[in-house]
Amino acid sequence: MKKLILLTCVLALAVVTAFAQTTQNKNNNKMNKPQERLNYVHPHGVSAKGKILMVASSPLVSKQTGWPIGFWAAELTHPMRVFQEAGYEIELVSTEGGKLEMDGYSNPMDASGYSANDIISLGYLQKPEFNHMLNNTKKLTEINHNDYVAIFMVGGQGPMYTFKGNTNLQKLFVSFYEAGKPASAVCHSTTLLLEAKKSNGELLVKGKTWTGFANAEEDFADNAVGQKIQPYRIEDEARKLTGTTFKVAAPFSSYAIQDGNLVTGQQQNSGAAAAELVVELLTK
Repeated sequence: MKKLILLTCVLALAVVTAFAQTTQNKNNNKMNKPQERLNYVHPHGVSAKGKILMVASSPLVSKQTGWPIGFWAAELTHPMRVFQEAGYEIELVSTEGGKLEMDGYSNPMDASGYSANDIISLGYLQKPEFNHMLNNTKKLTEINHNDYVAIFMVGGQGPMYTFKGNTNLQKLFVSFYEAGKPASAVCHSTTLLLEAKKSNGELLVKGKTWTGFANAEEDFADNAVGQKIQPYRIEDEARKLTGTTFKVAAPFSSYAIQDGNLVTGQQQNSGAAAAELVVELLTK
């Protein structure tokens, strides 16, 4: 009996060892196997697949700090790069039309150096056609959603004033959403979703999971300048809503969520990720 037990144990050990070795070999083969990644890049000179509407805040002065505020550069340029490489034309409009101004800290040439590593924005700023776009925006009320395949809301400090309570903007955003087109917002532009309602009177975010600028990120910004910057906080207001799920990731990580045709990004580092989700929806 002892010999039988011993033999059984030896056989069991052999089986376990063989299984472990097989698993290890599979893992090693997977690690050693060449990895490939293929992404479409739209060829130069080929017609655009469609037009994406990007909406930014017109410039104004913060009632909270007294600073001039507007849109955040990376939240325009990083998604724009993704859209253009995927083959889409961009039209930029604003809440009031006319010339736009980027928030100072988002300018890669600002003396603060806060966004000095943002070479994507720096590159766009060298292009005359990009600067012409910034200086000559249409007002959002001149826009018909039928002319575009998707909408993308650009964040910054300005939206906390110009998007909040803006019924014209809410209706425009909802018109894309209800038409089944990708409707996207990042960072402080997600303040729009605190109020935007569908045609049936329900909040657009009801039953949805979404994200926006986090309290931890507001704390960082406030501590950096030594005062409260925003008049309210998106995360605080979002968590007061019922029937919706507001999520945030680690501060300033790239984090975006796609729920149906609603796409949201947490902050300025999430614009490209949100744009990629929009492109995936358009590709489908």
